[in-house]
Amino acid sequence: MRGVLKWVQKIEFPHIKDDQVSVHSLCYHPEGKQLVVAAGERVLIYDPDGTLLNTLKAHKDVVNCVAYARDGKKFASGAVDKTVIVWTPQLEGLLKYSHNDSVQCMAFNPVSHQLASCSHSDFAFWSADQKAVQKYKISTRVNSCSWTNDGQYLILGLANGSISIRSKVGEEKGRFDRPGGSSSNVFSLQCCPMTSTDVIGVADWGQTLSFHTLSGQMIGKERALGFDPLCLTYFPNGEYCIVSGCSDSLHLFTKEGIRLGILGEGFKSWIWSVAIHPNGQSYTIGCQNGTVACFNIVSSTVHALYRERYAFRENMCDVIIQHLISGQKVRIKCRDLVQKIAIYRNRLAVQLPERVVLYELSSGEEQPMHYKVKEKIQKKFDCSLLVVCARHIVLCQEKRLQCLDFNGILQRDWIMDSFIRYIKVSGGPAGREGLLVGLKSGQVFRIFLDNSLPLMITSVVSAVRCLDINANRTKIAVVDDTGRLVVRDIVSDTLLYQDTGVNSVTWNTHLDSMLCYTHTIGGLSIRVGSLPPRGPQNMLGVVVGLCGATAFCLRGNVMHNIPLALGATMWQFVEAGLFDEAYQVACLGVTPTDWEGLAQSALEALHLNIARDAYVKVRNLPWLQFIDELCEKQKRGEVPKEVLQGESSAYAGKYKEAARLFQKCNQPMRALEMYTDLRMFDLAQEFIKDGSDEAKRELVKKRAEWAYSVKEPRAAAELLLSAGEHQRAIDIVAEQGWADILYDIGRRLSLSERTSLESVAFNLKQLKALPLAAEIFKKLGDEAQVIQLHVEARDWTEAFRLAENIPEMLPTVNYQHAQWLAESDKFIEAHEAYLKAGRLKDANRLLKQLSTSAIEEERFLDASYFYWLLSKQYLDIYYKKDEQTPTDHHFKEYQNHLRIAKVYYAYSIIFNYMKEPFTTYSPVSLFNVSRFILNEVEYKGTPKGVSLFAVLFTLAKQAKLLQANKLCLVVNKRLQSLKPPAGVQEQIDINYLNSKACKSGFNDPEELLPLCYKCSNYSQHLNGNNCPTCKQDYIFSFISFEILPLVQFHPEVDINDAEAERLLLAPPKPAEEGDPFSEVRSYRFMCFSHVLPLI
Repeated sequence: MRGVLKWVQKIEFPHIKDDQVSVHSLCYHPEGKQLVVAAGERVLIYDPDGTLLNTLKAHKDVVNCVAYARDGKKFASGAVDKTVIVWTPQLEGLLKYSHNDSVQCMAFNPVSHQLASCSHSDFAFWSADQKAVQKYKISTRVNSCSWTNDGQYLILGLANGSISIRSKVGEEKGRFDRPGGSSSNVFSLQCCPMTSTDVIGVADWGQTLSFHTLSGQMIGKERALGFDPLCLTYFPNGEYCIVSGCSDSLHLFTKEGIRLGILGEGFKSWIWSVAIHPNGQSYTIGCQNGTVACFNIVSSTVHALYRERYAFRENMCDVIIQHLISGQKVRIKCRDLVQKIAIYRNRLAVQLPERVVLYELSSGEEQPMHYKVKEKIQKKFDCSLLVVCARHIVLCQEKRLQCLDFNGILQRDWIMDSFIRYIKVSGGPAGREGLLVGLKSGQVFRIFLDNSLPLMITSVVSAVRCLDINANRTKIAVVDDTGRLVVRDIVSDTLLYQDTGVNSVTWNTHLDSMLCYTHTIGGLSIRVGSLPPRGPQNMLGVVVGLCGATAFCLRGNVMHNIPLALGATMWQFVEAGLFDEAYQVACLGVTPTDWEGLAQSALEALHLNIARDAYVKVRNLPWLQFIDELCEKQKRGEVPKEVLQGESSAYAGKYKEAARLFQKCNQPMRALEMYTDLRMFDLAQEFIKDGSDEAKRELVKKRAEWAYSVKEPRAAAELLLSAGEHQRAIDIVAEQGWADILYDIGRRLSLSERTSLESVAFNLKQLKALPLAAEIFKKLGDEAQVIQLHVEARDWTEAFRLAENIPEMLPTVNYQHAQWLAESDKFIEAHEAYLKAGRLKDANRLLKQLSTSAIEEERFLDASYFYWLLSKQYLDIYYKKDEQTPTDHHFKEYQNHLRIAKVYYAYSIIFNYMKEPFTTYSPVSLFNVSRFILNEVEYKGTPKGVSLFAVLFTLAKQAKLLQANKLCLVVNKRLQSLKPPAGVQEQIDINYLNSKACKSGFNDPEELLPLCYKCSNYSQHLNGNNCPTCKQDYIFSFISFEILPLVQFHPEVDINDAEAERLLLAPPKPAEEGDPFSEVRSYRFMCFSHVLPLI
């Protein structure tokens, strides 16, 4: 960092002849718009360019100090005349107040803009919101003052070597002393800006620079100055400070006190004050001899680049290593001025004023960067260029190159014929690396570290400005001071390319045929191989490196990553038919659109491998599958080139181009298939106009299928009918539910197309267009289907009428009629229909299901009826047999089901009696019913759903009412063995005890006992429903369940049934008088039967 003179003025006043004018203080407006200079007794106002704007003459003696408020609304001046004047930016006096002694220093509070002014014996505070100036006595002269960054404390530098910390009300909050006492007069101090904690920089006449906290603790160590300091000033960012004084130079330090060097020298006078411009880019000094000089600050860039690793100096003492691709950064604090930097592979060399430090990268490629110290060369080197290799460092000084190992021992040196302008490590084995050296004479040499003889490669007409060699070290590019670029082949020593107006060049580390260079007028050009570069890409700066698709450009002191637009370069190779080179360029980094374009172009040229690799990059699976299919076709046999190109064009949507290619190789059918697949039927028709009928018919079929797929079924059906595809047309029409069109198709079809007619009929049937379907079936002569249609239409009358003409259809119609009746809850009619259809099992199953359902629902009267029908069904089967025997299975089933029907009929009375509160039956009828059930189930089992408890309970109750005490006792005793319903057991027990304690005796009335009308004998109540004497079954009335006075007899053999019936129906003969056994009972009659009793 150094100062370059911007302007200078020697201040002289004509009326002052004896003494020269001294500049004791100066300051800038916070925005840099004005420079205020305290020169002699006057205050001078300059603009930043050095033009004197005004002169203020309000003071009567030498002006010692000036200061500007942070808000830029006022500034102040203090002089030996003991006064302080506050000015506005318009140079108008705002306020004036005085001290007891001459004013030495002043400072504005950075927050509240309160002014603090100090003299030999006191200090004062003034602010715009207070009328009075607050003054405070002090025993020692105040040389300098500064506010802390938060404006809470004022720091005073005293002549006795002390630093006093004061609050805003003048109270001393702390004090610490510099070593040396009064000999360490604190002449200048300032609080460092832009720091989180307040750090006080102190320059004292003990010729030391030190840094302290507010508590007085020293930060770091004291720095010897070698002169008496007069001014300490920080840069606005607080990173550096300048110290001036009783010497003719400015000394630059870091905020930690590290000496960075001399910023300016040779002023031949004391430097009383230094003011740094608010932007930190310039500074102005005021000297004892009245000189005011402004300098621009120029800092040289210290940096190095190797591939994508960039090392540069920051804050003069730190080294930043940045990975330009990943953005990783690592900072190395050197704590000394960094003079040179060199980087190569995993090595980093940093030259400091007294040593060279060598670092080694200790982390992996994918890990965060970490450098550690490998060696230190404790020597001072004076060189213009520094290069580091794997085991050596190379120093350049004018014409001489020196190679030293990491211990600082000289290994080899080379002396060139001209000044060395450029050095680059070209790589090589460790310890034997090669260097490219460009001279001012225009010569370019290659030097190997293990060889003392330099080898000249080429030469240019002017001094070498920049050079680079490609990755495989076969080509070199050189730029000279005239801006001429020369690219040569080292192997053949031939000129490959040249250009003008170039200021830098570099080869791509990823592609050895690509170089990149920048122009002096701006812009960046890319050249690959022998193809000329396209128009330059907009860019400012110079290119210093190129990795893949990223160029590293230095713009000022900042390195930028510039993404390259390589798509244009890639397309150059595509247009030249160089697909391998185009793919290499694309691999460096192009957009997905460019990858797609490269793949498509390579595919059109049948470079299938390039096309596949390009589509892999964009993960286009459909195209990859298509390319695999093309490769398979090539492997299987000879396929014309035009066919593959045509398929590729068709897949890319270039249909006309594909058709042209197919025609070119005499394969128009491929074009036809393509157009039909794409539903371009008009174009397909043009290709097939001279084709075969089969091909035309196939085209019509595909067109119909397309019409169907786009929701045009009517057009599809018409096309299919015209092509003779009747069945497909029928299916489409049927799917749409167009019954009238189906019927029209069937009407137009001839009987020879029977399959299509049947399809029409069945589809009409499914569409419920039964009359139309019947017409088609009649056309087919299928009367059975016509009958079936009437059945499905539930037109049973017509169905039976037509079935009479086809006897074999009658059972089927009856069966379907039966099913429909059953579904309509007409079960009895359904039973009869099953019988008519000859479906005895179905009829039987229906009745059993009905009876089971009735029993589960406690509809016992219905169950009785269903069992009676079952018994009748078995009896009919029995009569239809040729041989009829009492042991026949059907006859036994008849008897069993008839018995169960009787039981359920009787039990329905008992069930209603038990469930309902009232009954129409008399006690005698209930007595007979319960006795009948009990005798019927005693030995033959109780049917399902019949409660024996209910029967016995009813019988016991009615027996008690009818005075049948004996039977009541027997029944009550039997009830004790049964499990009654809940809550009835107690009543049963009471009834049983009452029946045992009967007073009238245990006899049953004779009129209640069963009487056999055949043998005229009485029997006990529970001896069965037949006479125990003659075994004659009782015949009951199913109204009152009394035993009817009927007997069974068998007529003589010679009397047939008709004669017997006539005799029975003949009127009775008059009774003979006196015959006591003759009695005509008109209400009695006799019935007969051969075997079976009639119900």
